[in-house]
Amino acid sequence: MSRIEDYALLSDCKRAALVSRDGAIDWLCLPRFDSPACFAALLGDEKNGTWKISPKDSFVAKRKYRTDSMILETTFENSSGAIVRLTDCLVVNESSPLLLRQVHGIRNKIEMQLLLNIRFDYGSIVPWLRKTSYGLSAVAGPDEVHVQSSVKIELDEDLNGVAQFEIQEGETLWFALSWNPEFIAHFNDIDNPLEKMEGTDQFWKQFSGKCTYDGPFQEAVTRSVLTLKSLTYEPTGGIVAAPTTSLPETLHGSRNWDYRYCWIRDSTFSMYALLTAGYRHEAECWRRWLMRAVAGMSNQVNIMYGLAGERRLTELQLPWLEGYEKSSPVRTGNAAYQQLQLDIFGEALDTLYLAQKSGIEIDENSWRIQEHFVDFIAAHWDQPDEGIWEIRGPKQHFTHSKVMAWVAVDRAIRSAETGKFKAPLQDWQKLRDRIHEDICSKGYNRQKKSFTQYYGADHLDASLLMIPIVGFLPPDDERVIQTVIAIEKELFRGDFVLRYETDRTNDGQSGREGAFLACSFWLVDCWVLMGRYDDAQKLFQKLISLANDVGLLSEEYDVHYRRLVGNFPQALSHIALINSAFNLQIHHGPARDRSNQIRPIS
Repeated sequence: MSRIEDYALLSDCKRAALVSRDGAIDWLCLPRFDSPACFAALLGDEKNGTWKISPKDSFVAKRKYRTDSMILETTFENSSGAIVRLTDCLVVNESSPLLLRQVHGIRNKIEMQLLLNIRFDYGSIVPWLRKTSYGLSAVAGPDEVHVQSSVKIELDEDLNGVAQFEIQEGETLWFALSWNPEFIAHFNDIDNPLEKMEGTDQFWKQFSGKCTYDGPFQEAVTRSVLTLKSLTYEPTGGIVAAPTTSLPETLHGSRNWDYRYCWIRDSTFSMYALLTAGYRHEAECWRRWLMRAVAGMSNQVNIMYGLAGERRLTELQLPWLEGYEKSSPVRTGNAAYQQLQLDIFGEALDTLYLAQKSGIEIDENSWRIQEHFVDFIAAHWDQPDEGIWEIRGPKQHFTHSKVMAWVAVDRAIRSAETGKFKAPLQDWQKLRDRIHEDICSKGYNRQKKSFTQYYGADHLDASLLMIPIVGFLPPDDERVIQTVIAIEKELFRGDFVLRYETDRTNDGQSGREGAFLACSFWLVDCWVLMGRYDDAQKLFQKLISLANDVGLLSEEYDVHYRRLVGNFPQALSHIALINSAFNLQIHHGPARDRSNQIRPIS
């Protein structure tokens, strides 16, 4: 089993694949990010689906993305010094999924091997396999996959496609996997794979070339904006939290969730990252996705949605998969979509306010949604909820949730003050003041001299770092300063920040978890606001050093095992990296702008 950090991402902005260091595609969902996987070895073993191309004998592998691109190149060198390069990509702008793999001989002759195990529905369905003139086809239920190959593929007794072949120095061989619904079965010969691969390379280079960041962390920021684009579902503009499900937050544990959906809580972070980095079109698409997703009754708003705004994300367990490193259960869907999380209303209205400040005009329908959201907050802000971390324990009066309820009202007021739309400003201002007073009275522990995770608690939560970032209190307020110091003392593990102490929070799950990387970036942002630039720089450099050899970050970092854990790659980790990099570079970065201390983004 490969480590999480041993994988690289392929994407065509509709679907994604994970490729291991040894040339195995162990995760591929077709036709969308959230579809059932046809390669699911990531959560089981080879019998659950994989496609591996590698030298027959022992080898050393090195890999990299092409510069400013999502084309992956893996170079294998065997013990006799022969070298071969494997190039992988998901082709963009195709009407149906197309995965290309190129094998090119670099030095001397080398023996290669291929294992192709197609298993639909997360490894549970063995398809009807046929050898064809072009390679292999696989059919089962609604799915049909065609594999075109430059070498002859045989079927073994376990219904795997297998091949052994020799490649000479200077020789190039091609492999292509395409998918279509079985009921419109057809095969189109891929007669121009090089042209398609080069076109895909140019697509990514043109996108990355728009990035406005020009600072000391150029490589990390560029890779992060490419990753963010890779996790964007192009037809709708929705951004998935990650392309995977059930990669564990705790190795061998049960904190395994499906992240192939779009979270409202990531809205403002995403908007700032896209706008600040120069991607206005993508920001507008994300805003449009948000508006479509939350349209309707305020009491029916989800905390997360499907790629096209689907609301019912029924959670199931897949017992035939043993889980990554036996971390079970493996889940699809996410029951947390039914939770009440007051913070999402703050994130949604903050996103719309930021869009408006940035010149992305809001219309009457957008304003009606904001009015309904404020009405909902007015009626529910004083109720307990499940909080930002989707805790599956008892509801609480989470401090962060109350702060974001305040943000919802504050941003609606600021939008209304532009004079474009009518609003009961005096009533809203009174509501904003009432929420603020309640939080300062009940969310702050005077004995501990810190805000706490929820009202009446004496323990902390990293989400409290948002208090100065969203402008609830200024960064030089003594309560903010002491809260940040308390988080440094109590939630730091190996110089990284935990979300909360799992042994002191009834979150409905057992075992510890890794350090949540986005929270550590939030601490960087707080330190920047507080003028602690040296501390911020040092922590930021530690955080980006956790990325794997191709620049990707997961959700968390296990300081005990010194490994990346959680779903991978994680959009929020890369979004936070982008925002922190800009915060460190310029005097009007996202943190300062969101805390309302400077002019709007131009």
